[in-house]
Amino acid sequence: MEQEARILIVEDDQRLAELTQDYLESNGLEVSVESNGAAAVERILAERPDLVVLDLMLPGEDGLSICRRIRPDYDGPILMLTARTDDMDQVQGLEMGADDYVCKPVRPRLLLARIRALLRRKEAVEPAAATSGKRLSFGRLVIDNAMREAWLDEQTIELTSAEFDLLWLLASNAGRILSREEIFNSLRGIEYDGQDRSIDVRISRIRPKIGDDPMHPRQIKTVRSKGYLFVGEV
Repeated sequence: MEQEARILIVEDDQRLAELTQDYLESNGLEVSVESNGAAAVERILAERPDLVVLDLMLPGEDGLSICRRIRPDYDGPILMLTARTDDMDQVQGLEMGADDYVCKPVRPRLLLARIRALLRRKEAVEPAAATSGKRLSFGRLVIDNAMREAWLDEQTIELTSAEFDLLWLLASNAGRILSREEIFNSLRGIEYDGQDRSIDVRISRIRPKIGDDPMHPRQIKTVRSKGYLFVGEV
């Protein structure tokens, strides 16, 4: 999968884009570049790359807007490039549906590692979803791993791919506390650095979608200093 993966870099810094393209291609990936944010949405939806590397600051349309617009129709991984010092960029990117982020200035080896991790996860999820008919039910909440869909009171819950993966991981381990390290390793294939907030952001977005009270959660509980616990019966 990785050797044949098609990557689209949406980046207006021509030198950075070219250097990144050369590095990724030298490591076996097929890479193209789009410098104009206004043209990115149409190109992503038309070409369907296996993964999108999306810069936040772009001419024509910013990365957050692009991410929000393509998410309903594009289920591939989105890796966002953010400013190192702006934590809100990272949070907003995740809320718009990005799967991961890398801070600028970009270190090519780190970028490649994150891309490989996202591609491995995508590759693992697709055959599992195709062959697994497992469905979990928790009262009003139903989660189907084969269809990669969830329902609350028989109404479809709108989840990003990353949100579904996290919800399924928690639900399939109902009754067991999962540490951030375990979650991070399972979903992204890399070690938790102790600072990444992506898991917490996704939990906060999932809770209201499944009918859990964000202020006083009963279904996905935060266990202080330990991690998260999905409660099967609430």
